[in-house]
Amino acid sequence: MLVVMKNDATQSQVKAVIQEIERMGYRGVPMPGAQRTAICIVGNTGPVDDSGLLVLEGVKETVRVTKQYKLVSRETHPQPTTITVGDIKIGEGKPVIMAGPCAVESEEQALTIARLVKKSGAKVFRGGAFKPRTSPYSFQGLGEEGLKILAKVRDETGLLIVTEATDNSSLELVDRYADIIQIGARNMHNYSLLRQAGHASKPVLLKRSFAATIEEWLMSAEYISSEGNSQVILCERGIRTFSDNTRNTLDLSAIPSVKQVSHLPIIVDPSHAAGRRDYVIPLSKGLSLSAPTACWSRCTTTPPTPSPTGCSPSTPSSLTN
Repeated sequence: MLVVMKNDATQSQVKAVIQEIERMGYRGVPMPGAQRTAICIVGNTGPVDDSGLLVLEGVKETVRVTKQYKLVSRETHPQPTTITVGDIKIGEGKPVIMAGPCAVESEEQALTIARLVKKSGAKVFRGGAFKPRTSPYSFQGLGEEGLKILAKVRDETGLLIVTEATDNSSLELVDRYADIIQIGARNMHNYSLLRQAGHASKPVLLKRSFAATIEEWLMSAEYISSEGNSQVILCERGIRTFSDNTRNTLDLSAIPSVKQVSHLPIIVDPSHAAGRRDYVIPLSKGLSLSAPTACWSRCTTTPPTPSPTGCSPSTPSSLTN
């Protein structure tokens, strides 16, 4: 349920409504708008009796919310959300390019690629310091040392940093070093990590799991928002289907589907979806029809000769300059 306050409602009246919601055994999350404040009631498993709320001073009306995901739904927040990170705005309607290597392997590698992607128009540098792998014997990332390299990339190039947190301990480190925290596809259902991300100070980029429905994806975003962090960016990265000509199938229909029911900004990762570098640019061109907020690409180089064949992980989908 959504409690809509009057235009002239005071902060004390808003606080009184929240206190009444808490007295009822639920939690009230204030959602300030351009003209008035609304308070979303979360924690209820059935209908809420609004009789005690409607008589409170400053309350205009209550609105029933039909979706399970309340905080990320357009029912509670009709206008699209714009997330400001540094000097860029994600969700404003202008495309934002996020690019970089799959994994940070060395300072030289990261800085070389960062200069290339910045020259090509990227505003955000992506690179993994912690890498969850299917095989326990594969390269798992440099850890905090990789985060320090990413911080140096930001200092030298001015690019913002997005990198993945794989568990609660790495989340604290990523929150300290990065500008955007990534929750990867494998961790979309890691509810403990999602709740922890809800307490982070940075925006969270939530990748869709390769077998998740739209509702499951948005419910994972709800976990983050319900803990207090409303700065959630969704990322479509392809789903697993019967097709075997690409690594995954890029679900472009997910973009308008999400935009219809959620106010959160959504970006697309054509590199992960295709798994082939020769498909990344054609897929990126096709994204203009579905109008995502940003495009995410994996790049690599092997100094002194830039080439995608020298990077140890995920080489088939890596772009070269």
